[in-house]
Formats: sequence, structure tokens, C-alpha cells
Amino acid sequence: MQKLGDQIRAQRLRLNLEQVTVAGRADISVTAVKHLESGQGATIKTLIKVLKVLGRVEWLSTLAPPITISPMQMLSLKTQRQRARKKSDAGEGY
Repeated sequence: MQKLGDQIRAQRLRLNLEQVTVAGRADISVTAVKHLESGQGATIKTLIKVLKVLGRVEWLSTLAPPITISPMQMLSLKTQRQRARKKSDAGEGY
């Protein structure tokens, strides 16, 4: 989270924006911007709002893991059952 915060801070400074300005444009508190930049955490909503203000929404695509297997492949790799189900006969005394 710290690395992302550093990148957000660097982008803000490249645009010559103060934290107060970013907070106002994103409609969030200055504290939320400070937490995001320091790596203390923020909500996804806050992150998206700040990235929009900074013109870097495309950064969100780098947060998603790459898809390495399709759902159809996952179905074909489904493991075989390893146990039988218990019988539900009332006369077994369980």
C-alpha cells in the first residue's frame, strides 16, 4: 500500500496540486488523502476518486491479478469425489 501511496503523492506533486485541492475535487477529507499517500489505507471509493482527480484511473487495471486459467478449465480440473455419502436409512441406528 505504501508504494501506491508514494506513486499517488508523486503524481499529485507533478500536477502541482496540494492535498487540500485534491481532497476538495475528490469530495473527500484531507485526512483521507493523507492516509492514502502514507499507505495507512483507504477505501476503494476514496482511491478511485483520487485517481480520477489525478487523471490516473488506468492505474486500477494494474491492481487486478492476471487471469491465468479460464472458468471452463477450472471445471475440467475439478477433483473426483474421495468419499461416499452417508446413507440416511432410519433403521441403521445413527
